[in-house]
Amino acid sequence: MNNINTSSIESEENLLGILTKREHQVFDLLVQNKTTKEIADMLNISEKTIRNHISNVMQKLGVKGRTGAVIELLKLGEIKFEKVTK
Repeated sequence: MNNINTSSIESEENLLGILTKREHQVFDLLVQNKTTKEIADMLNISEKTIRNHISNVMQKLGVKGRTGAVIELLKLGEIKFEKVTK
């Protein structure tokens, strides 16, 4: 019997496509250095809802903090970092 633990590999594969459309929108704006208030205003939803989306993604990824979530999502190719020109 093979005792190789593949749960981490399977977990990583299941993360692809992990974000809902709204979570994508929130994190795309976070990467653009938007504040919670700015994101809420742009998406016409409450700041509390934005914080809930961020918390949900952090929980899905098993990370602490929005920065950790952004880093993991970038690594997974779920979001992209694009240079913002002013």
